[in-house]
Parts: sequence; structure tokens; C-alpha cells
Amino acid sequence: MLPLWDEPPTRPDHTSRILARSSDRIAWLRARSRGITATDVAKLATERSVQAVVDEKWHGSRFSGNAFTDHGRRREPEIAAWVQQHFGIAPSDALFHAAANRLHLATPDGIAAKSGVVELAEIKTTSSPWRSIPRSYLRQVWWQQYVLGAERTLLVWEQHSEFVPVDAEPQHRWIDRDENEIHILVQLADRVVAALAERSRG
Repeated sequence: MLPLWDEPPTRPDHTSRILARSSDRIAWLRARSRGITATDVAKLATERSVQAVVDEKWHGSRFSGNAFTDHGRRREPEIAAWVQQHFGIAPSDALFHAAANRLHLATPDGIAAKSGVVELAEIKTTSSPWRSIPRSYLRQVWWQQYVLGAERTLLVWEQHSEFVPVDAEPQHRWIDRDENEIHILVQLADRVVAALAERSRG
């Protein structure tokens, strides 16, 4: 299926579209603030959510983390090493922009590129068992696939009880690229960009 939005006929190599790395946190945060990230897009589902993302991007987020996000940051390198060992997807801290729009941004947790095919990894920790993958995480995955030009993503999650992993190994599932879902997300993200531009003009 052909993409439903205007995109260059060939995507530039994703390594040429790196804006910053999370290891340089100041540069990474500055670059993220100028565009729409997978974290932003994960929240885009309704008209109200579009306005909420616009407000958060305009005023800045007041959320600076908690015990759960701290746990996730501690566990991510260990889980990323497991992903690389079992699936050959290397950890990544790079912030990329989409080939079609430099304001569309993503920082996937892992990337593998072989023979022109890009696969991603996204890592989560959770205190609750999942009956199904939360919709917000699917939106995040599809957005990353769009930005990187990836065909599929290995979503990996580790459940914990009081910050102690429940299982010896994390759980995982492959998520295929979905052009229809991506099209919807691109439209919503562009509405956020347009609303921010309008506010900037006063």
C-alpha cells in the first residue's frame, strides 16, 4: 500500500536525519521542544487531546518524573541488552526527524537496519499485567515507524512488583507498520504544529 500523505519517493538514510542524542540531554530536550515527538503523539486520540498537547508544548510540561519513570530508566539498559542479544536490535539514543517533515521527531529505543529494511525496538516497564498492548503505546510505535521508515517494531515490556521484575525475561511482540494509523497520526500532529504556529503569530 502506498502512503496516504505526500512523502519523497525514496526515504533518505535514517542516519542522515539525526538531530540530537539523549546522552546530550540539553540538546536533546531543546530539539524535542521544537517538534512533535512520539511521546506527544501517544496522547493524540481526540479533539480534546490535540488541545492538551498544544497547551503542554506551549507552556512546557510540569512532569519531571517519578519512581516509576526512574525505575524504567534504570531497567532500560538491561532490557536493551537482552533485546540486542536475542534479536540483534542495537540500543539507540538518537533523535531523528522524518524524511518529509523536520518537525516530526522520534527517539526509538533500538534500531536495526539490514539490506535497507529498518526494524525498531521500544522498551516499557509496567507494574500491571497487559491483556492487550495499550493504545497509546501503539500510537507511539506507529509514529516511530513513520519517522524512521521502519517496517516493524519489537515492543518489549517488563512487568515488576514494587520495582522488582516479575519474570526472568521480558515479554515481547512484533508490531507491523500500519499506514492507515500513521496517516491519522500525521494529520493530528500537523494540527498541533499549525495551532502552535498560530499562537506564535499572536
